[in-house]
Amino acid sequence: MAVSRIVALAVAAAIGIALAGSATTSAAADLRIATQPFPLYAPLFVAKQKKWLDEELAKVAPNSAVKWSLFPAGPPINESFAAGQQDVGFVGDTPALVGKSAGLDTSAIALTSDGPKSLAVIVGGNSPITAPKELKGRKVAVTKGSYAHHLLALVLEQGGLTLNDVELINLPVAEIPPAIVAGTIDAGAVWEPILTRFESQKAVRVLADGTGIKKGLLLIVADNGFLKNRPEQAKALLTAYKRASEYITANPKEAAELISGDVNLAPDLLVQVLQRMNYDPAIHDDDVAEVKKTEQFMRAHGLIKTAVDVDAFFNRKLADEAGLK
Repeated sequence: MAVSRIVALAVAAAIGIALAGSATTSAAADLRIATQPFPLYAPLFVAKQKKWLDEELAKVAPNSAVKWSLFPAGPPINESFAAGQQDVGFVGDTPALVGKSAGLDTSAIALTSDGPKSLAVIVGGNSPITAPKELKGRKVAVTKGSYAHHLLALVLEQGGLTLNDVELINLPVAEIPPAIVAGTIDAGAVWEPILTRFESQKAVRVLADGTGIKKGLLLIVADNGFLKNRPEQAKALLTAYKRASEYITANPKEAAELISGDVNLAPDLLVQVLQRMNYDPAIHDDDVAEVKKTEQFMRAHGLIKTAVDVDAFFNRKLADEAGLK
């Protein structure tokens, strides 16, 4: 979404917060989570189904509840944050930086996952396109501002191209494979579970994924006001997420059965996705370096106008206090 739109929403949020004075104390203590129904965030859904998040939250805020909001991609989560409607969000590195650059008062408190093969540029199953350089002049779709937007630029770069060398079309990720199958576009950048679902049907094939060029980092971001006033709730979330990530590693088949409905992917396909993802939420130096590369790309391509201090954006202290190593 346009940066100016986020800024406008941030202003609107200030008005909304002023009008929210009549909210009850119990409602103010609720943990509001914005996420996406994708296996990229699988531990969150395991923690939800296993009631581990409820258990951890009850230890620090007995009268609180979890309020869930589902979104199709990261950019609308930014809008929800700007409207003052969320405490924690699960997004790709690109939308996280878009929001921060546009003025959202947020910090990255952990990773949700990474997996270079979890996002890819795809073409039709019978497409004659075999290399990134052959995308020149073609219709290529992406959800602008998503983390796949950065991947697309990197893949084009491998072919000696830039985003200006293709006809870039902004589409919701779920609409990209059907558009490829229908022949209205030539290629697109997508992520899981869209990728596995259509690849398993032989409807599309991977032209290039993130291997060697993008780790596919996704982040847990949080409102800084929430972190200041209710840090124990944030730590409870991270504790439950870490527990669930370890469960997935040890029990991928059981986890796939448990959350298949949450991510809208059959268990047999979901287990394949789970096994090629890394769900360790701890923040490492190479993760910060990766996000710095993303930030540089975004400024260079006008996706953000204000630079983001990536080192300051990561709240590693909270992750350390929550025992993430």
